[in-house]
Formats: sequence, C-alpha cells, structure tokens
Amino acid sequence: MDNLRQRWRLGRNADDVKAGRNESLLFKKEDNPPLRKEWLTIAVFSVIFRMVNCFLVQSSFVPDEYWQSVEVAHHMVFNYGHLTWEWKEGIRGYSYPLCFAVIYKILHWIHCDSAYLLIWLPRVLHALVTAFAEFKFFFLVRELEKRDVAKWTFFAHLCSWFTWYSCSRTLSNSVEAAITCLALAYFPLPASKTHSSKKYLSLVALAIIVRPTALIVWLPLLLYHFWQDENKVRLVVHNYIPIGASAILISTIIDSFFYEKAILVQFNFLKVNVLDGVADLYGTYPWHWYLTQGFPVIMGPHVPFFFHGCYLAFRRYRILFVAIAWTIAVYSLLPHKEFRFIYPVLPFCMIFCGVSLAHMRAWRQAAAWGLLVSNLILALYTGLVHQRGVLDIMSHVRALCDNTSEADVLFAMSCHSTPYYSHVHCPLKMRFLECPPDLGQPNYENESDRFNENPLLWLRISYPHAHSLPTHLILFDVMEKKISTFLHKNNYTRTTDIFHTHFPEGGVGGRIFIYERHRQLSNVTRKLTEWV
Repeated sequence: MDNLRQRWRLGRNADDVKAGRNESLLFKKEDNPPLRKEWLTIAVFSVIFRMVNCFLVQSSFVPDEYWQSVEVAHHMVFNYGHLTWEWKEGIRGYSYPLCFAVIYKILHWIHCDSAYLLIWLPRVLHALVTAFAEFKFFFLVRELEKRDVAKWTFFAHLCSWFTWYSCSRTLSNSVEAAITCLALAYFPLPASKTHSSKKYLSLVALAIIVRPTALIVWLPLLLYHFWQDENKVRLVVHNYIPIGASAILISTIIDSFFYEKAILVQFNFLKVNVLDGVADLYGTYPWHWYLTQGFPVIMGPHVPFFFHGCYLAFRRYRILFVAIAWTIAVYSLLPHKEFRFIYPVLPFCMIFCGVSLAHMRAWRQAAAWGLLVSNLILALYTGLVHQRGVLDIMSHVRALCDNTSEADVLFAMSCHSTPYYSHVHCPLKMRFLECPPDLGQPNYENESDRFNENPLLWLRISYPHAHSLPTHLILFDVMEKKISTFLHKNNYTRTTDIFHTHFPEGGVGGRIFIYERHRQLSNVTRKLTEWV
C-alpha cells in the first residue's frame, strides 16, 4: 500500500509539473505574440510605411537619380533619349538600369507605358526592396538583443529623415543601402542564428555590381569574417572566390552585351573617378567635411543617441563601429564628397541608437517623441517642399507632347537640373546644356559653363536665326534678368511660374519659369486681324 501511495504521489507531482510547464508556456504565449503573427505584422507595416514614404517624396535630390538609372532604362527600351558622358566612357554598369528596363519593356508590351507608371513603378520597386530589407533587419536585431532593443532599433531606423528622403529614389546609393541592410541579416555577427556565408556574400557581390564603392563599406566586415572563421581555406575557396568571380563574370557579360564590346566597368569606374580625378570636377570639400557636416546631417537628431549607444555597446558591436569609422575615413580621403556616399552605414548606426533608447528610463518617452517629431519635420519638408520645382516643371513639358511637331524646348539652366525623356515619354524636341568633363577630346566644349558665363552670347551663337529659336525656354528666376533683352526682342512671354526652393544657391534659383515664344505677325496679317 505504501508503494502504491508513493507511486500515486509521484504521478500527481509529475502531472503538476507538466501542468505548471503548460501554464508557463501559455503565459509566455500571451506575453509575446506568436512569431508568425509578429512576422506578418512587421512585414505589412514595413510595406505600407514605405509605400506612403514613396508617394510623399516629390522632390529632387541629385541628377544621378534620373540620369544614371531611369533615363538609361528609357533609352534602352524606347530607343530615344540621352546618355551622359559616363555611358560613352564605359564607367557605368547596365545591371542596375536593366531592372527598370525590364519593367518598362513589360509596360510597353501590355500597352500601359504611360509617363506616370514609368516615373512611379521604379520608385515603388525601391520602396518594396527597402521594406523587405528592414523586415529582415528587425528580426536580426531581435535575435541579437532583447525584444525591447529590437523594437527601439526599428523605431530609430523608421524615424530617420535621410532614409525617408533617399530610400525610394532611383539612386544606386539607395539600392546599395538596402542590399547592405539585407546582407547584414546574414552576416556572422556574434549570437546571430541566421548567418549564411553564401547569402551575405552574394548580396555583397550584388551591391558591388550596382555600385563598386560598396566594397569600401564591406571590406572590414569581410576581413573580420575571414579572421573569425575557423576554416579559412574553405571560406576563401568555396565562398569568396566563386561568388566574387561569378559576380564579375555576370556583370561583364551584361555590360559587354549592351556596350557591344568587351568591357570591365568596375576598372573603368576606379580609373576615371579616382585615379584620373574626374570626380573632383564636380566639387571638392576639405578632409573633415564628413565629420563636421556629412555624417551629422544624414544622422540628424539621431546623433546624441548614436554616441550614447556607442558608449553602451561598443564592445558588443565593435566590428560595426569599425565599419562606420572606416567608411567615413576612406571617403574623407577623396576630394569629391556627397551625403549619399555614406548612406549605406545608416543601418549600422541605428543599432547603436536602438541600444541607447532601450537603456533609457526616465527620459525615454520624451526622447522618442523628440526624435519622431524632429525627423518628421525634416522628412516632410525635404520630401514635399525643398527642390520640388524641377519635377513639377516636367508635367508642363509633358503637356507639350500633343504638339510634338512644333514644340521645341530649351532647358536654359545648369546641366542635368531636371529629368529628361523618362518623365516626358514622347519624342518631343528638347535640348539641355551639356557639361562633360575634359577627357582630352578634340573640340572639347562645356555648354553649361559657357552659358552661365555669358548667356546672351551663347544664345546668339546657338540660335543665329529667328526661325531656329526654341518655342519654349525653361530657366531659373536668377537667369531671367540676365537674358531679359533676348526674351523681349524675340517675343517670349512668361506662361508658367513654379516654386522650387526656399534656399536658392548660385545658378539655382528659388523659382522656375517657362517662357513661350509668340511669332510676330507680318504687316499684312496684322492689318487683316485688326480689320476683322
């Protein structure tokens, strides 16, 4: 009987323990939503957020977002448009614009190639890629840190005004940043459970194909991986070499096909821009520019959170801090500097910002609201107000497509100030002022510089006869006074006045005008008109 009682007690204790375990699991499920539901929530939210982001960015950033992407794709599919000097010199790869060319070709096949779809679908594609990268980024941090840190890291990343401003633009830097964020999810960081050498190296190779300078960001991370890996020979032989060689081979085949000759774009890019110093012709800044302006501007209100996070988590994420510092240091050595060049390191920075916010207690809510509101003001102003005129003006140019036989448009402003045929999508006669660098060509000419130095002389030489004058002139307000005599003499009348920016600088004015030419009536015609 004693044995039976003891067995009954043991069985009851086992059931109690089992029930306790089940209760614990149930409690755990109530505390944290199921993983699939969390995945779905983050995925849907990311897509909706970036779609709204995409359509609320209606301003211009830099000419490359058109002239090195959608303009090239439009030329590839519709066989008219303009290719800049980079494509004639073979320093740009066709792999990136080919993605947009495929979209354009499909739209053409199904007879849906409206200008509106040509403008917005490439940007929607960018937004979706960014949303997917951010989805993977959240769950990477979720594995590395507590859920609270992941939540605040995601919040900090979504708040970034510069990511909002840049991620949906058809810039190679934007897709480089998205691919870098995605590749980080598979990188062998300490405590990462989703790391995959083949996946992250393939994504890094893709980023380098899109933009060769992506190697700068990833070089310290590649060396770290090599140093930490136990089987270095296998890593090099089975991963580094085959993936790198495949990327170069695929890129070379695509570029050679479209250039119609054997070409290695990555080498040409390095030679022309860095070794020959051609990039310096587009503006140079002192070595400390990224430290004093570039990095603080793209980080914006996140700066104090970044440094606080570095203090808290430097040892844990030392390799990410090294990658940030290395990227800024290398770009600081190059004379030509732009904000967008260091954009790909922003996801690394947001991990430190998330750690900072998660460790706050008393001031966290106030800090979060301050971060959200300050970034929101910057994002909405730069996306909806600042430098929007060059896009708004293209809708007026597009309206001239109904009369392509007579309309003739001259963009009398600095080169590449506006988009071109990708935003018009009709064979309208248009001309802009070209500005290729002097690469030793015979009869070299920079129309943009010559026009800005003496616009009246350039107009008189370029249009010696009245019948050859353009029907429409598009210019910034700062140019109006300089060519007022030309406008009056040739019967041009201002028909459109569009806001561009509150911060005019140099040849870029605050407003953009369209002048339309009205032909003079002959004496006989004038008398008949007056009599009628």
